[in-house]
Amino acid sequence: MKQLNEQMNLGAFVFTFGHHFAAWRHPDTDTNEVISLEYYREVAASAERGKLDMLFLADSGSIPLSDAESSARFVYPESTAVLGAFAAMTTKIGLAATVSTTFNDPYNVARRFSTLDHLSKGRAAWNVVTSTKEGDALNYSMEKLPEHGLRYERAKEFLDVANALWDSWEDDALIWDKQDGVFADKEKVHLLSHSGTEFSVLGPLNIPRSPQGRPVIIQAGTSPAGSRFAASGADVVFTACEDKEEAISFYKHMKGLLPEFGREAGDVKIMPGLMYFVGATEAEAKVNEEQFYDLILPSAGVTYLSRMLNTDLSGCSLDEELPEIELKGNTSRAKLIVEMARKTKQTVRELGMHYAVARGHMKVTGTPEQIADVMEDWFRSGACDGFNIMPPLLPGGMAEFVDQVVPVLQRRGLFRTEYTGNTLREHLGLKRPNSQFAAGGTYSLQEEVST
Repeated sequence: MKQLNEQMNLGAFVFTFGHHFAAWRHPDTDTNEVISLEYYREVAASAERGKLDMLFLADSGSIPLSDAESSARFVYPESTAVLGAFAAMTTKIGLAATVSTTFNDPYNVARRFSTLDHLSKGRAAWNVVTSTKEGDALNYSMEKLPEHGLRYERAKEFLDVANALWDSWEDDALIWDKQDGVFADKEKVHLLSHSGTEFSVLGPLNIPRSPQGRPVIIQAGTSPAGSRFAASGADVVFTACEDKEEAISFYKHMKGLLPEFGREAGDVKIMPGLMYFVGATEAEAKVNEEQFYDLILPSAGVTYLSRMLNTDLSGCSLDEELPEIELKGNTSRAKLIVEMARKTKQTVRELGMHYAVARGHMKVTGTPEQIADVMEDWFRSGACDGFNIMPPLLPGGMAEFVDQVVPVLQRRGLFRTEYTGNTLREHLGLKRPNSQFAAGGTYSLQEEVST
């Protein structure tokens, strides 16, 4: 059980138009500009006013054109570019962007996030993902995605190299001796001379160590490979779970993996996604939710389900159960969907509608107090360390949560009323990592500890 005086962490998951599948069709959505600086300014201002830990941006490398409606939700601006804008608009809130290890190189990504950490004075975070969509591969000169296990092997080496690049300048490497013309102590700026399976990187990074030492690392995989990857190097784990008991089981499993990698329970924060529909009364909240449901075309829901499963379901009967399918890409989310389909015996139509709403994340409908009740229950029960909130509609849904739900959490002592630190690591209660090169340390590719 949680200690009664402990406070939860809260991130804000920013998604174009909002997290509901048909948010773009909502009458309150302004579709005059698909990508708008004013939109991001309004979202950021609301989230920072609510003293939230961070803004979290997803990303994708392809857009499906098989259905006009489902394509709208896959409009993704490049996430680190948006973070640069957020850094100029805000002063306290953390800034997290998704970048795939499948289609990038460590040096480029390390430079990008180090720059963002400097510009934001220590508020940058990288959501480390392995790409799962075959359409992404076709946009990056690949005929198909690498196998699931190989993607994680590449990701592990990628993160090891990025961490070493961030550490390649020790904290006190800069001298700035104007009299003698000495910029830095070259003994405290280190080569990697890395030569691995996937990457060859000499180093050092051409940017001195950033305010957080290393940007905060977020990871979202819940597969066995993803869990071990997160346990070895993530600071935050973003999960999708609708059932509290399953969330408690995952929480215990993830925290239980940490000692194997020389880490403690407090070194990693577990934050499931939370979509909400809020109203002054429970009845009003349900009416609000139904308004969103009415905007989903069944065919579009099935198209979206097809993308999540990496399988074309267009030829399936909407009113029959999900047929036996091959799980291409072997993603943990796809496995969860298939398991739920077998368990609930929902039809393809029902599954499409279900996952079009919250994509397997928990969903709460009710008054601000009822939403806070569920959040407190999960938090106190050891199901999570906090939540990544998922407004169904943006930008207005962010203010809705901040103005209605956050004050309830604050009155209960579950969330801060003011920022007490300046960096994202301080907001999350995470230690600043030392450079692995300090005190005579040297770089070597870390081997995974096996059970």
